[in-house]
Amino acid sequence: MNPIEFPTKGNLIIAKNSLALAHQGYDLMDKKRNILLKELMSLIDEAKDIQEEIDSTFTRAYACLQRTNIEHGISKVQEIAFTVPIEDSIQIQTRSIMGTEIPHVKYDATGNKLTYSFESTHESIDIARDAFRAVKDLTVKLSMVENAAYRLATNIKKTQKRANALKNITIPMYAALVHNITNALEEKEREEFTRLKVIKKMHTKKD
Repeated sequence: MNPIEFPTKGNLIIAKNSLALAHQGYDLMDKKRNILLKELMSLIDEAKDIQEEIDSTFTRAYACLQRTNIEHGISKVQEIAFTVPIEDSIQIQTRSIMGTEIPHVKYDATGNKLTYSFESTHESIDIARDAFRAVKDLTVKLSMVENAAYRLATNIKKTQKRANALKNITIPMYAALVHNITNALEEKEREEFTRLKVIKKMHTKKD
């Protein structure tokens, strides 16, 4: 038998405190889960909007690229594309939402300066360049939102498991322990009361 299950007033106090802590822990887990769920739903809506914007932006960008290929020729466009420097300004920072690390991507949106001459190109290449820069901006934004949503969903799952364990295992266990110890102590008190009455009655007869 576990020593904490012995029917003593000390164990009853311990059991009641443990039960109160379990209830408090469940309330905290439940609040955390609700906050994370609210944040996740917001991210899902945001991701949906970005995805729709990306689809239309990609369509426009490729239409611009097609026009550029027609005006300049594919080989000329490829030649210009190879002069575009590799993006190396991206930095990933994080912020915490209820213990969940959410990524935040920062980069120099003004980078990648012009690498071709205005004199040797048509306006279509400028339009295509701006269109694909918009695609890049949206892709970075979507990657942040989707990564954050995945991390939140993982944390929600863990929080749900802990809340269920408290609700279905820990709380019922301590509630039953409090009930059993309380009943045992009340039974002892009744026995002690009965014993004292018998002793008192015996003393009364002697007198």
